[in-house]
Amino acid sequence: MELPETVRKRLENFSRNVLFDQNRTQSLAKDHDTFLLHDKQVLSSLHLQMSLYFNMWFFPLWWISETVMLHLKYPALPDYYKFIIVTILILMTLIEAIRLYLGYAGNLQEKVPELAGFWLLSILLQLPLILFQLFNEAILIQPLERAVHIVLGIFVLTQALFGFVALRDMVRHTESQFHLRQFD
Repeated sequence: MELPETVRKRLENFSRNVLFDQNRTQSLAKDHDTFLLHDKQVLSSLHLQMSLYFNMWFFPLWWISETVMLHLKYPALPDYYKFIIVTILILMTLIEAIRLYLGYAGNLQEKVPELAGFWLLSILLQLPLILFQLFNEAILIQPLERAVHIVLGIFVLTQALFGFVALRDMVRHTESQFHLRQFD
């Protein structure tokens, strides 16, 4: 459901006047000519940004609980699961750091390649790893682990959904801007 065009324009003008000091933006606009374009529409996804923000604060809690649970159940695991779980923990830590950075950069700076990388890391790497840890009963899943994996899985799924929508909107906007520049 979209707002009518007149209401959307009035809200944009109101927010631009309230949030930005007009004297400062006009002087900077004269200096740089591209600081604040009044006809530029913001394409960043608020839902994706909120999910990324909360995920950034939840991830250290997930990591601490995962390492504590791994330390507790490590002697009871078979050797091959010891190797697999440690490898998954290291991979997920690296992937999550890269994924969150790409999500922030892609969403806030409205960059399609970074947002596409974030979305691919979410779908192709992080989601299968978290599902493996959530549903494989042979790794002796503890209740705390199950709880934090469910929360992280929900974060990854919602970010994949909101990331897809944001990526689709940015690509459509970039495509329309490309076609409009051909006529200039």
